[in-house]
Amino acid sequence: MPSPSPHKSRGGFRRIWNAALYSRDGLRDAWRHEAAFRQELLLVAVLLPLGLYLGNNGIERALLVGSLLLILIVELLNSAVEAVVDRVSAEHHDLSRRAKDLGSAAVMLALTNAAVVWGLTLLLRG
Repeated sequence: MPSPSPHKSRGGFRRIWNAALYSRDGLRDAWRHEAAFRQELLLVAVLLPLGLYLGNNGIERALLVGSLLLILIVELLNSAVEAVVDRVSAEHHDLSRRAKDLGSAAVMLALTNAAVVWGLTLLLRG
């Protein structure tokens, strides 16, 4: 069996603590360096309380809030892909462009998903 990566922790509470710190750092870096994340986070900050208020029941609230959180999740993953691509090479390459475009498309679909969920949940009530 190959030896584990020296960057991997052994487990236990220390691993959970470190994961929380890495997550905090990732959110901080996204806020500092990603304009799209800041815009989407502000959108979520406005719409999340509205979704909790407008949802008629737990399922509606979960759909409204979950669709917003999905936008942030996908944006973070897109930003991670872009950071890795930029780290690997600043040279223009078709695969680098494709990776970034695919990440952007994922964010667009998450935004579309939120619009559809909000529209179906709130506008088409019978």
